Amino acid sequence: MTTHAAVPLRHGLLSISAAAVAWGVGGAAAALLMRTSGLGPVAVCSWRFGVAALCLALLPSGPRTGGHRRGAAVLTGLGLAVSQCAYFGSVQYAGLGLGTLVTIGAGPVLTSLGAHLLLGERLTGRALAAIALALGGLALLVAGPAAGPRPALGVALAVLAGAGQSGLTLWARGGGSARATTGAFTTGLLCLLPLAVLEGGVLPAGGDPALTAGALLFLGTVPTLLAYRWYFAGLATVPGATASVLVLLEPAAAALLAVVCFGEPLTPALPAGSALLLAAVAALTRETG
Repeated sequence: MTTHAAVPLRHGLLSISAAAVAWGVGGAAAALLMRTSGLGPVAVCSWRFGVAALCLALLPSGPRTGGHRRGAAVLTGLGLAVSQCAYFGSVQYAGLGLGTLVTIGAGPVLTSLGAHLLLGERLTGRALAAIALALGGLALLVAGPAAGPRPALGVALAVLAGAGQSGLTLWARGGGSARATTGAFTTGLLCLLPLAVLEGGVLPAGGDPALTAGALLFLGTVPTLLAYRWYFAGLATVPGATASVLVLLEPAAAALLAVVCFGEPLTPALPAGSALLLAAVAALTRETG
């Protein structure tokens, strides 16, 4: 029998799943920008936060926030900036495959342990099995030798990136004021801009201006502004361990788009890994539904 509480829980599951898929599509948009516009990864991320902050600033303003809310926005923005930059560093030093595997694969483990130790959330056998399935699927999707010059440093940065995202998840799940606000995105932008300048600049240096503008607008709205709002809203009802596994839909979506949009080869690992991720999501949905 479906209870009233089960309805918002399902909404939370859908919200987080939608956020993960949007992030995967955002990865494809970022890849397109880096291929055609001359922007580097940190510059693309800066635009991502800048567009989101501008869109929120143009919306009708709500109640004025106090110092506590401003402090929460700063912490959220710092967490987003750290996790993004650490991830880019992991890709640079360990390669895309190993960096992505450790970054996203560390999320369910760190979040599950943190939720159990800090929030008292119970780890059931089904949840543990779902985490194992998800990690196995992720390993299939991004398996490959380390392509970077300093794998050990890259792995350390990947763990830091996973810890940053896990920390935001646990903070929001534990009652913290993690929100997709103007202050959060502005903080992230201010943190990233100096790094973007050192990287080579923040202005596009080539490509079709209309295509670049459209991709930047899409990246700042759907995979950033809307996706983070969906994600933080879903955390109000979805356990942290469950959320961390649902987020693994992101690399599955990105891998599919890489085949469809960028002509990357369709290997047997792609459908097998995606099937394991979907099985993990189904197991968690069945348990919490």
